Parts: sequence; C-alpha cells; structure tokens
Amino acid sequence: MASEDGGAPNMDPDMELLSDEELEREAEGFKEQGNAFYINKDYAEAFIYYSKAIDMCPKNASYYGNRAATLMMLYRYREALEDAQQAVRLDNDFMKGHLREGKCHLSLGNAMAASRCFQRVLELEPDNSQAQQELKNAESILEYEKMAEIGFEKRDFRMVVFCMDRALEAAAACHRFKILKAECLALVGRYPEAQSVASDILRMDSTNADALYVRGLCLYYEDCIEKAVQFFVQALRMAPDHDKARLACREAKALKAKKEEGNKAFKEGNYEAAYELYSEALTIDPNNIKTNAKLYCNRATVGSKLKKLEQAIEDCTKAVKLDETYIKAYLRRAQCYMDTEQYEEAVRDYEKVYQTEKTKEHKHLLKHAQLELKKSKRKDYYKVLGVNRNATEDEIKKAYRKRALLHHPDRHSGASLELQKEEEKKFKEVGEAFSVLSDPKKKSRYDSGQDLEDDGMNMGDFDANNIFKAFFGSPGGFSFEASGPGNFFFQFG
Repeated sequence: MASEDGGAPNMDPDMELLSDEELEREAEGFKEQGNAFYINKDYAEAFIYYSKAIDMCPKNASYYGNRAATLMMLYRYREALEDAQQAVRLDNDFMKGHLREGKCHLSLGNAMAASRCFQRVLELEPDNSQAQQELKNAESILEYEKMAEIGFEKRDFRMVVFCMDRALEAAAACHRFKILKAECLALVGRYPEAQSVASDILRMDSTNADALYVRGLCLYYEDCIEKAVQFFVQALRMAPDHDKARLACREAKALKAKKEEGNKAFKEGNYEAAYELYSEALTIDPNNIKTNAKLYCNRATVGSKLKKLEQAIEDCTKAVKLDETYIKAYLRRAQCYMDTEQYEEAVRDYEKVYQTEKTKEHKHLLKHAQLELKKSKRKDYYKVLGVNRNATEDEIKKAYRKRALLHHPDRHSGASLELQKEEEKKFKEVGEAFSVLSDPKKKSRYDSGQDLEDDGMNMGDFDANNIFKAFFGSPGGFSFEASGPGNFFFQFG
C-alpha cells in the first residue's frame, strides 16, 4: 500500500506548484476530513481522504498510521500492515504505528512478529495496558499453535479444531489457522463446516492451494472421488510442492481404481477376485469412512454370494459402524440374518430401515421377517419328523411311521422313568407334527405362520395315541416284543 521510497505517484500536477507549508496545510485538511468520516464509521470515505493526505505529505508517519487504522476496520489487514510498517519506518518512536503493526500481525496469525511490536510499544510506554493485553494474546496464540501441532501429530483432530477456534478469536484473518481448522473438520467428518471455511477463503483468493486441497479432501471423504481429484490437481497447479495434495491425489486415484476393479470382477461373476479386490481397497485409506463403508458392504454382498454369511454379517456391521445412516448395509445384514435364521436380529435391522425410509418394499421385508420370527418360536414340525419343507405326502407318512415307532412309550417301558417321560414327550410331538402336516388346510396355515389354535386345534389337549391308532389300525394290529436287553422288534398282524 505504501510506496517504499515515500514518493507520491498519484499527486495532482498542480499540487507540485504549492510550497511545503501549503502542502502540509492541505494534507492536514484531508486528514481532518478523514478523521470525521472515521468517527462516523464511514471507513471507505476515511480511507480516500487519508490517502489524499499521504499524497500531499508522504513522509508523515501519522497519516499512514491513520490509514492503517481505517484499513483494519475494513478487515484489509495485509494492506493495513504495509501502512503501519511504513509509519514506523518513518518514525520508529511512533507508538501507535507499532501497536497497529502488532495488531495486524496478530490478526494475520503472526504471533512472534506481533510480540516484537508490542514489546517495542512497552519500551516506549511501559504502562500501556493495551500492549500488555495484546502481548498476552500473542503468547496465548503461540501456545495454541504448539498444542495444535501436538494434537495433529497424535491425530487428535478435535483438539486441533478447539485450539484453532481459540487462536482465531484473536487472529480472525489468519488463513493458515482457518485452513488447519477446516482440514481437521474434514478429518472428523464435519464436511459442511470444512467446506464453508475453505469456500470463504477461495472467495477471497481463488488460487489458495491449501483451500483447494481442503475442498478436495471434503469431496474425497464424501465419496465424490472423481471431483476430489480435480481439486487436488488444481491445488498442485497452484503449488507443485503441496505434499498433502499430492498424497491425497495418489490415494484417491488408487482407491477409485481398486474399487472399480472389484465392481468389474463382481459383475463378471468372479466373486473370489472381487472379494480380494475389495479387501485390498479397504487397506488404502482407513480414514475414508464413507467409501470404506461402501467397500465393506460390497464385500458383504460378495461374501453372501460365496456363502460366507457370518463374514458378510461382520462386514455389514463394520459398514454401519462407519456410517450409521447406510441403509444398504442394514438391508444386506438383515438378509444375511434371514438366511442364517437369526430372525430377531433381522427384524431389528428391518425396523431400523423402515423407521428411516417408510417404503412399501421395506414394510414388506419387515413383515416377512416378523412372520419368520413368529414361526421360528413355534415347534418346527418339519424338524420333528426329519423332513424338509418341500416333503411330499408320502414322505411325511413314512417319516411319521419311523418316528412314531421309534418313540412309542411301549417300546421304552423298561427304561428309566426319566427316559420314559422324554420319549413320551417326543412321541406326542411326532403325533402333533403329523396331524398338522398331513392335513392340507392345517399345513397351509402352519406354513403361513398363522396360529393353529384359530383353526380349533388345541395342542394342550392333544392325544398322540389317537393319531397312532388311526395310522396303524387297532391296538391289536401290532406288538412290541423284546429280543434282548434294550432291543425290540415289531410284529404286525
């Protein structure tokens, strides 16, 4: 802002004809007008008149000091710093010049330089309370900088954000502090805040490589990798030695390529290769939460194809731990729970999904899981008879014949009382199972999860012997005979 040689390049040619005394008088008039505008907080006009005063008398330190104060009120701290420095070059004992230079340094985050300025003020005025306070502020900023550096090394990014917030209270115009805060906000997942800070800086300086890097970082962590790479490349154009941008760009490209390889292998049905590629992608950047959540979910999908259902469930759990809003991971895990007959867990996941997105499809999935859970809590009559759910009528009859004879109480009349009770219970269950599965109407209600009591069947009063007699005929139609200790054979009439 100030000219190094103290010249006045913008001076009106007519002014060169005025004497030094007349120039000083004109300059004082402009200064007084500037003061009036300053008092009325019309800083833009004040700036104009202080500039005119400087054009009249470019060797007057107080004019530069006044214009520096005005520029500070306009938040133009770098220009204000130039004027304050010119003021103290012209008059090293100009206390207000040193004070304003210190405040500019402080606002721009140059705490060491600010401290030297405030110490100079205290040399000139040992009791200057403003300089004493600003010196403490500078010392505090230096302390917060040290704490932030340690926090960043320890990856305690929340601590860094805290330190930068405190430092920015006194150094409001420091881009360096803002960028560090924005970077750490991105690293803790507070992307909108980080983008806002970076965008504010880019509005003032579109070539700021650090701000471009942070914008790219936010996009990268929001899984907009292609756009992120564009910002990293732009940052490297502005600052070819920007190590963070170079590393982030390399990782982003590697992650994108590996994920796409995995997707390609999956689409081609090469599930083993896809599983390995997704696993490799997960090692590239542990900090990329959203992308890694998708990679875990992708690997879970592959795992379910490979019948690695427990591993698939584990991968989905990791995905939702990284991103609690990731509906696809909940749906995938719920399906795996259904496939492994963990119905309570499936219902819990489907409830979470339906609460978030109340669609017809999600409602249907939830109801189906609730039905399977209800069915799972009843006796599994198919399991009791040892047949699958698609068993034919003949297969059900053969299974009943085998199980009923195996568990008939007469066969175990010589056993211990405890064993007799156990076998009697199993005999009754076999009869229940056959009575339901051999009746098309009851079987249909059972398979659909409906309560059999609604069909007039009270299992508490059920008599398995009646089923047995009906199946085998009259009691005289067969007998159990011992052929040795603990051995029986059946004799049919």
